[in-house]
Amino acid sequence: MRDRRRSRPDPLTDAVAYFRDLGVAELHLRRPATPADPAPLPLSRGPAASPPADPAQALPTLEELSRRVAACERCPLHRTRTQTVFSDGSPAARLMFVGEAPGADEDAQGVPFVGRAGQLLTRMIEAGMGLSRRDVYIANVLKCRPPDNRNPEPAEIASCRGYLEAQIAIVRPQVIVALGKFAAQFLLETEEGIMKLRGRWGTWRGVPVMPTFHPSFLLRQPDRKRDAWADLLEVLKKLGLPAPPTAR
Repeated sequence: MRDRRRSRPDPLTDAVAYFRDLGVAELHLRRPATPADPAPLPLSRGPAASPPADPAQALPTLEELSRRVAACERCPLHRTRTQTVFSDGSPAARLMFVGEAPGADEDAQGVPFVGRAGQLLTRMIEAGMGLSRRDVYIANVLKCRPPDNRNPEPAEIASCRGYLEAQIAIVRPQVIVALGKFAAQFLLETEEGIMKLRGRWGTWRGVPVMPTFHPSFLLRQPDRKRDAWADLLEVLKKLGLPAPPTAR
């Protein structure tokens, strides 16, 4: 019988590779006595957000909201989508990541951040922060893929606005990480670019928001990974969580 444990990724090895990719020359490693999965976030609700705008304000559950999104035809993107992309992760999460819009892989699978950018985001969460992807909540500003992966348009963002606001109101995260320009501008209600916004705390209806670079940008500009790592360390501090041993 094949021993499945041999094929299981070593969290420490993945963390070492992650930090070396950031250009960290010296790592202070402490291997745990027994291998462990990334630590789950202790469950604790954030402040209650203000009621979201239509079309989703009356929906009491994420399941009903997801069904409303799946049937949505509020903008032309419904004509070109394969399916809607609602969310991934835990509805009880303390930490929420908000991206911009689904890409081709997400449109095909119906799950946010599953392509190359998604793989990097998973490494940022698990190797970089020492958490588990399944214990955070991930969503996008848009629920449908824009053609050719172009940027979201203002009318599309306006059409989807109530859905993301409802997700945040239902999940009630303690901290939100805004991934990229459009997520940061949406949540912080600003026109400033991500270069000025990243690394600076803002708020969305009382919830702390940390803007940082989108993983797809980091794939194109890997020298900026250290900046994103610094932003995520600030998020851990805000949550009262320790940095992983490799980051100390």
